[in-house]
Amino acid sequence: MADAPLLNPRTYDPAHFDPETRRLLRATVDWFEARGKRRIIEDYRTRAWLGDFLAFAARENLFATFLTPAAEAAGHPDKRWDTARIAALNEVLGFYGLDYWYAWQVTVLGLGPVWQSDNAAARARAAALLDQGEVFAFGLSEKTHGADIYSTDMLLTPDGEGGFRATGSKYYIGNGNAAGLVSVFGRRTDVEGPDGYVFFAADSRAPSYHLVKNVVDSSKFVSEFRLEDHPVAAADVLHTGRAAFDAALNTVNVGKFNLCTASIGICEHAMYEAVTHAHHRVLYGRPVTAFPHVRRELTDAYVRLAGMKLFSDRAVDYFRTAGPDDRRYLLFNPMTKMKVTTEGEKVIDLLWDVIAAKGFEKDTYFAQAAVEIRGLPKLEGTVHVNLALILKFMGNHLLAPVAHEPVPTRLDAADDAFLFRQGPARGLGSVRFHDWRPAFDAYDRLPNVARFREQADALCDFVRTAAPGEDQGRDLDLLLAVGQLFALVVHAQLVLEQAALTGLDDDVLDELFAVLVRDFSGHAVELHGKDSATPAQQEWALGAVRRPVTDGARSARVWERVEALAGAYEMKP
Repeated sequence: MADAPLLNPRTYDPAHFDPETRRLLRATVDWFEARGKRRIIEDYRTRAWLGDFLAFAARENLFATFLTPAAEAAGHPDKRWDTARIAALNEVLGFYGLDYWYAWQVTVLGLGPVWQSDNAAARARAAALLDQGEVFAFGLSEKTHGADIYSTDMLLTPDGEGGFRATGSKYYIGNGNAAGLVSVFGRRTDVEGPDGYVFFAADSRAPSYHLVKNVVDSSKFVSEFRLEDHPVAAADVLHTGRAAFDAALNTVNVGKFNLCTASIGICEHAMYEAVTHAHHRVLYGRPVTAFPHVRRELTDAYVRLAGMKLFSDRAVDYFRTAGPDDRRYLLFNPMTKMKVTTEGEKVIDLLWDVIAAKGFEKDTYFAQAAVEIRGLPKLEGTVHVNLALILKFMGNHLLAPVAHEPVPTRLDAADDAFLFRQGPARGLGSVRFHDWRPAFDAYDRLPNVARFREQADALCDFVRTAAPGEDQGRDLDLLLAVGQLFALVVHAQLVLEQAALTGLDDDVLDELFAVLVRDFSGHAVELHGKDSATPAQQEWALGAVRRPVTDGARSARVWERVEALAGAYEMKP
């Protein structure tokens, strides 16, 4: 059976990709390794702008190769929008530091409205800027309204010549200090309602573009900028009306997926440091890793990280096979953003409980990982926003499956063109899913998979007999507790699907499901304590609590895998 391997720069060789993708990913790892741990930490501590990294990316044509759709590639054989290799680069960048990933991530977001646009000149301009090594920005959020795009105060006044003059501010805009193109969302002053929305392209170097400040104390340049009477020619307009609104939401659909694999990269690097430190530290005459609670915490961290990787890898397949008649990705996408990133927080917390004060030391990667892991659940919509979103799919997913063609592993060198023609951002209640039960049936030999299946079946009974009523539908606090239970079932399903495709070791999988059984029980108890929970809901909640099946021999075998990480990778000074 296969292991759940972590990214190890000493042996990293993504041979499942085409030669140029493989070369670029390895070259990126080599650039960071050559830079060394001391320099990376110092850049992080001094908030240095990422000019050296962006210069490397420009030399290698990294962003241009990975982020130019085939339709805009002018026949270049290696350029395409390939979610599988984009996910791989997210993991690599997260492994070395979220600041590097962030400059790439907001470039992804900035390109979203452009690649969705019918404006051929704007698309050609973006492709040329990528070839020049430029980065991009996504001008959506505002200081007063956040990402509430219904209330934008970026105002566009018609200039009488087919264009506009734009005035207004944007806030929390990554790369706003350096972007060759900023996709900016606003509304016309002469048109009311959704028909007045406009997405347009701006240049951060224009005289009417005023950079106010970096709103965070970080190498990430998360800018506030203001446009003052900024000229917007007809050639700069990317979308108008409802299409502009849809472009904003569909861009976030594309971009939020990147958060899960960045979180995985952070956790992998932190885990090497934590296990190595704990393994070589002696307290009271014993190695720290000899204490049972330490082994439990490190083992839990390891299997949670394995689950993060399994879920995210399988979600890539659904993203890449999506189309007008298969929009299951609309559930799995917020799941990657919400569930995988919060699992990342749990992994770091478990590791930190073991290494304690070491996690604060300035010469560790862990010190920055402990900070950066907190940001990912809060970007591209909070955990609460994404939990509320996935609840829209609960009934159809749990109770009303339909037949779908099996989705294979998608590591092929193909262009994911559908992501830029997703269409209207509505109709979530009509999305239908394949039956989740066969993924569990394939592993009913594992005691904790079987026990979790009991809890998943119980959740179906809850939806049928004790689901929140109309009054409770306004109690978001209670609904979010239900959402956590549903998220666990979806998470477990894709973990099992990927485990079957990769032949994951049964010990690791059963140990992971012991953790998931505990998680489900914890959220059930939380639901029981909600103010508005009905007596029927309270009774159901306590009835759904289960104890995982313990197996000392199994846990010991998984611990051997964890212990083997000690010294397996340390970044050179």
